[in-house]
Amino acid sequence: MTTTTGVVTVPFLDLRASTGDLRADLDAAMARVLDRGVYVLGPEVESFEAAWALYTDSRYCVGVGTGLSAIELALRAVGVKPGGEVIVPGNTYIATWLAVTNIGASVVPVEPEPTTYLLDADRVEEMITPRTAAILPVHLYGQAADMAGLSVVARRHGLPVVIDGAQAHGVRWEPWELQPDATAWSFYPSKNLGALGDGGAVTTRSRSVAEHIGLSRNYGSGSKNVHEEIGTNSRLDELQAAILGVKLARLDEWNERRRRIAGRYLEALDPSVVGLPRVPADTTPVWHLFVVRSPHRDRLQQHLADRGVTTLVHYPIPPHRQNAYRATALAEASLPISERLHREILSLPLHPHMRPEEVEAVIDAVNSFAVSDVAGG
Repeated sequence: MTTTTGVVTVPFLDLRASTGDLRADLDAAMARVLDRGVYVLGPEVESFEAAWALYTDSRYCVGVGTGLSAIELALRAVGVKPGGEVIVPGNTYIATWLAVTNIGASVVPVEPEPTTYLLDADRVEEMITPRTAAILPVHLYGQAADMAGLSVVARRHGLPVVIDGAQAHGVRWEPWELQPDATAWSFYPSKNLGALGDGGAVTTRSRSVAEHIGLSRNYGSGSKNVHEEIGTNSRLDELQAAILGVKLARLDEWNERRRRIAGRYLEALDPSVVGLPRVPADTTPVWHLFVVRSPHRDRLQQHLADRGVTTLVHYPIPPHRQNAYRATALAEASLPISERLHREILSLPLHPHMRPEEVEAVIDAVNSFAVSDVAGG
């Protein structure tokens, strides 16, 4: 918005805008659920599962309650057991790590490639041991992990790959045939494809993986009152599935808007002021976040706030430095690249409903930091 002084203020995200032009369709979808009177594992979930499987070029999709649950169930389904080791990025949201810990496996953190912020495939191979049970990369910030490099390592050691795709709905890479054993998705409201509450899913080309998750999400039951295994309760509900079905029809359009904004940032932001993300070759990112780097991150953030630009830090504390892991050996892990990233990264506003003047206001505010702050010492 523009204030009375003529200054353009830029919010980080506008979730109301993402539903505003869909209001009639969303109202109709929710009314359909209410009129039918089926709220758990009904036709809306089945319809969305089929649509999301088709969109992701997967054979199967299983809707679950949250993105965290999706990772946990996917890891179990590919054979990770308590005591096994799972290789994860050092630079990620803590949910990636928590999923491993929650199923009784051990987190093995690996440093990212410092210009893409993504899991470094070369470092992964160095950390494989006889106890390694899976590799868990993250399509972080909407960029695709190095599927070519990771696939080579995984095949060489006979390991399954589970992708944490929570930030990358619609991301593509080449060769596309290099697909993971499973991909875990979150539909948290701020995601590229977001529900109006929590929700998640697992996509896979493996029938056995899909069947395992289908049982596990529903108390280990495939038919009423018959329980095949010790499961949990993690089910995508009908209302959220109906909402996601409406939004899925707009996902490609919204992702293309994100790419145009990111392209403008990459073109116009001064690389002497902020470090810009590198897009790996043969990938098509979806820019869930546009993350820059600065050794003066906190000063830059304040500078932008003073000029009406809201920014966020994703994430200020790396997982191994969180109190959740302070009593474990992970607290002493040597991850200097991850730690430096978490000190320097800053997420700029980027969402599909940004106006051109807001994008230019962000660019002007960032580039002015060179004169007013950095150059001035």
